[in-house]
Amino acid sequence: MLENEGYKVYKGQMPQVTNKGKYTTIKILCPPGTEYKDIYNFDKINSLEDYISYDNGETFKPAFAYPSSMDSKRLAIRYAEDGGTDRDGLIELRPGVKDLDLGGSMYAQVRILVDNKKYIKGMAVYSDDLPPGVDVRFNTNKSKSKTKMECLKDIKDDPHNPFGSLIKERGGQSYYIGKDGKEHLSLINKRAEEGDWNEWAKKISGQVLSKQTPGTAKTQLDLTLAEKKLEFDNICALTNPVLKKSLLKSFADDCDAGAVHLKATAFPRQKTHVLLPLTTIKDNEVYAPFYKNGEKIALIRYPHAGTFEIPILTVNNKNAEGKKMMGTTPLDAIGINSKTAGILSGADFDGDTVTTIPLSGKVKITSTRPLDGLKNFDPKDAYPKREGMKIMSEKQKQIEMGVTSNLITDMTIKGATDKELARAVRHSMVVIDAVKHELDYKKSEQDNGVSALKKKYQRNIDPETGAETHGVSTLLSRAKSEQRVLKRVGTPKVNQKGKPWYDSSKPEGAYIYNEVREEYIDKHGKTQVRTMKSTRMAETSDAHTLSTGTPIEETYADFANGLKSLANRARKEMVYTSNPTTNKAAKYKYAAEVKSLDNKLKLSLSNAPRERAAQALANSEVKAKKAAHPELTASEEKKLSQQALSRARTVVGAKRTLVEITDSEWEAIQAGAITSTKQEQIFNHTDSDKLRERATPRNKLAITDAKIASMKAMKNSGFTADEIANKLGVSASTVIKYIK
Repeated sequence: MLENEGYKVYKGQMPQVTNKGKYTTIKILCPPGTEYKDIYNFDKINSLEDYISYDNGETFKPAFAYPSSMDSKRLAIRYAEDGGTDRDGLIELRPGVKDLDLGGSMYAQVRILVDNKKYIKGMAVYSDDLPPGVDVRFNTNKSKSKTKMECLKDIKDDPHNPFGSLIKERGGQSYYIGKDGKEHLSLINKRAEEGDWNEWAKKISGQVLSKQTPGTAKTQLDLTLAEKKLEFDNICALTNPVLKKSLLKSFADDCDAGAVHLKATAFPRQKTHVLLPLTTIKDNEVYAPFYKNGEKIALIRYPHAGTFEIPILTVNNKNAEGKKMMGTTPLDAIGINSKTAGILSGADFDGDTVTTIPLSGKVKITSTRPLDGLKNFDPKDAYPKREGMKIMSEKQKQIEMGVTSNLITDMTIKGATDKELARAVRHSMVVIDAVKHELDYKKSEQDNGVSALKKKYQRNIDPETGAETHGVSTLLSRAKSEQRVLKRVGTPKVNQKGKPWYDSSKPEGAYIYNEVREEYIDKHGKTQVRTMKSTRMAETSDAHTLSTGTPIEETYADFANGLKSLANRARKEMVYTSNPTTNKAAKYKYAAEVKSLDNKLKLSLSNAPRERAAQALANSEVKAKKAAHPELTASEEKKLSQQALSRARTVVGAKRTLVEITDSEWEAIQAGAITSTKQEQIFNHTDSDKLRERATPRNKLAITDAKIASMKAMKNSGFTADEIANKLGVSASTVIKYIK
């Protein structure tokens, strides 16, 4: 109808803000006179929805509410001289104050706007000993030489994100009824709250595990491989070919990524906990009700420099201060004192987290005493800003942190002394704070002899030219290091015997890329060949080529090769699995089910326009901020993109409606009433766990060789028979039978 009035409908492609190289097709209704090129002004594209409902449509509120501000008169500061250092980052709230209610949580990581120009960030808990007239007390390690407002942070010049940090999409803000009987926005802006840290990924990184004994590392890596082999067997047993092929591709890609990132399965009962400060708990104790009283647990914080940063603590769940602060059943918080936090590479209590690992006869985590060279070292005191020095940029900081982290890893693997490690760690501490406190990182680099450490522990000789370079020198640091490759176009093929593209130098199942040689003239007028980024681990067929031969590197090389082999097996299985043919008789028999599935799929796909609108809004915001801040690092841009897309999805009401498949509809799918293409669409918009359950054969409890291997690997890692049984879906007696 509007087209009759001169309106035009254009289609175009818009880059996805969080998936580089991916595009979303959009259809835009434009007023008369609009040219096609104008549709790429993303800030001019709008959605019809600007409001969001928190009560199923009963009422609507603005999708974004600029935070309410608290009067600084309600705020007190506990300075270092009064014990603030022992609780650095903790925000204490007066209980029963409506605009400071945590909404059912005992603790939360929050941001509070103060006087419309500053904000507090930290972990918030209730406290019943605040002075009269004070509703909030902020604990800091700053001295009384600082004013109240100097202890707070400046807000950002961003109406959508004044804190520079992503607030929870649902539940991050809340409303209350004030004394005037009207609804008001709470002062609390939650970044995370009780229960959120419990959802974090449970893996153990190579950064940590490679610094443990080779035996401990091998046990966890063997378990990881055993679990992946069992997953492969389970996928191969699925009865639906379309789902099987889809999952095999995802599985293969996941194995390839696993070989690069080198993360292992978590230890038994390993969890992520947020730290809260307790002043009455001993140096060797922790309040951790998730674990048994008297149990010993290891605490690990990232980034991880070495075993000298791992405290081994005894659980004391009788601590009265801990019970009062977080209750007796906190979902994902633990309490330690500030001295223990100092061992954890200088952790504080504004939301820092640790990985907790309970020790047992099977689980042994190596912990060594803190390095003497780090005792009483404060980077701010040792390397303050001096006149004429170069100030480190945020982008350079990210690069230097990676370089220093790799140096420490290589030094550890190659047997550096404690004194040498202390030099590298001191410099890493300076780098971490160099931007925030404008530290003299160049002098730190000289004083700590970083160049000499690189020459000793990161010396590489080019086999062709004989030139000496200093950089990543062990498999653990080389795995993710950049390798440039020729530009690749199109979808990669799978190496398959009998096909024109078969490459006998590569294993069957490996990817075969279509590489093109393109030349271009750079800004200096020189001819260059266009390349793209990859990693050294991704580009090698044998991980041992990245190893210098140390025991821990060889252990990881075997692990990476095991994952690469599984990835190739999965792709090989995928290409030899045929799609089912459509059965006309079944389509007629299950006509009602086919129609029902079509309607459900249309409803699920109806979110696509809102997602496209969200992408447009986010693109506009990211484009503007990148133009205003060209110094943004890749990680900052990624964070900004995620925040922008999250906000945009909320604004336009973009949400996913899953296709619920009934028993009779599944019969229709299995009988061939639905085409392979339509099945793929349906499967992409349904609950993957339920889908796999339906496609798993009824004899799923059969004890396969892969399942037995997984049982034994879990036993070696320290899991109990009950824990193994629960994870694999069998009885404890069955587990005991096979792990004797």
